[in-house]
Amino acid sequence: MDPKTLVHMANRIGEFFQSMPDREEALQGMATHLRKFWDPRMRRELLRYLDQHGGEGLSDLVLSSLHAHRSTLSADQVDHADRPTGG
Repeated sequence: MDPKTLVHMANRIGEFFQSMPDREEALQGMATHLRKFWDPRMRRELLRYLDQHGGEGLSDLVLSSLHAHRSTLSADQVDHADRPTGG
């Protein structure tokens, strides 16, 4: 996937979590969303972009969340806990 698309998507998610009054909760929420809904390849590509380009274009909240939760975001598994199943 194109890194610019991933940056745009991450920033859109970050906009939602930015409105949370508790910053730590927002950072955790951002990371949890990425673990639940982004394929591991997408997360790895976003982290690679962060490393190669210093996160250029990523919002402050997204950057902070990526740095704070990098170890869990780089894991290959997808966290499906509490993920809506539809029905």
